[in-house]
Amino acid sequence: MKKGIYLFPSLITLSNLAAGVMAIIYADAYHLSSAAWCIIAAIILDMLDGRVARWAGATSQFGVELDSLCDLVSFGVAPAFLMYRVALEPWGRPGYMIVVFFVMTAALRLARFNLKSQAGEVSTHFTGLPVPAAAGILASFVLSYELFGDETITAKTIPLIMKRMPFFFKFVPLMMILLSFLMVSSVQYGNFKQLKLARPKSVQNLAFLLVGLLLIFTYPQNMIFIVFSLYVLTGLISLAWRFYYAQRAKRMAGRVHYGRRKTDVGQDEETSSTIGR
Repeated sequence: MKKGIYLFPSLITLSNLAAGVMAIIYADAYHLSSAAWCIIAAIILDMLDGRVARWAGATSQFGVELDSLCDLVSFGVAPAFLMYRVALEPWGRPGYMIVVFFVMTAALRLARFNLKSQAGEVSTHFTGLPVPAAAGILASFVLSYELFGDETITAKTIPLIMKRMPFFFKFVPLMMILLSFLMVSSVQYGNFKQLKLARPKSVQNLAFLLVGLLLIFTYPQNMIFIVFSLYVLTGLISLAWRFYYAQRAKRMAGRVHYGRRKTDVGQDEETSSTIGR
């Protein structure tokens, strides 16, 4: 039983790898939607393996290393090659450079995560954009863009999103560069490990989750793109919010210091005047 418990999370992790390899094969054959769905499947499997390992008490350093190796293929190489097929192929050498840069930053992000895991650091947030999230926004963009102008597809779409797909397509290189820098940045992102629906306070979270699942079921391609986009934006908004409050605290501290200094000067002048009398 113990061997089976330890083996099961590794099988899920290897399934993640298999999905990533299939994404590369599909992208090479220009089956872009199939490649994107394989990456989405890999993300779901990646979310499951860690939770299953923790639930079964089967966490190990071997699992951490295997997970990172698989993630580099599924969320580094696969989405980068997919975006090369979708938008970067006509760019020539600049397209090669963007693809390689994305994969390298993904590797750096995973290596930093492994170091923190080995050090036993426990945190309520991720430092830098998680590699699966970067892959998710690229794959979900492909899913939505593939629906644009294709009248043979009967999938429901959100018109507000679909009308802007050509606009988003123009900024694919810039989007990949931005995601690359976010992966190796110090921007904080939520890891949702503290979210437990069994708690009494999570009734509202459960309601939001159900609404989100219904929307994803109704508008799968568009809603997946929206969810990943919002997650990427949360880190940037949080960074701007912390910067604003840090600057505000500095200004307040400066005013307090200036007020104290002015009071001290006034007291010194009063003391000097008294002595002079």
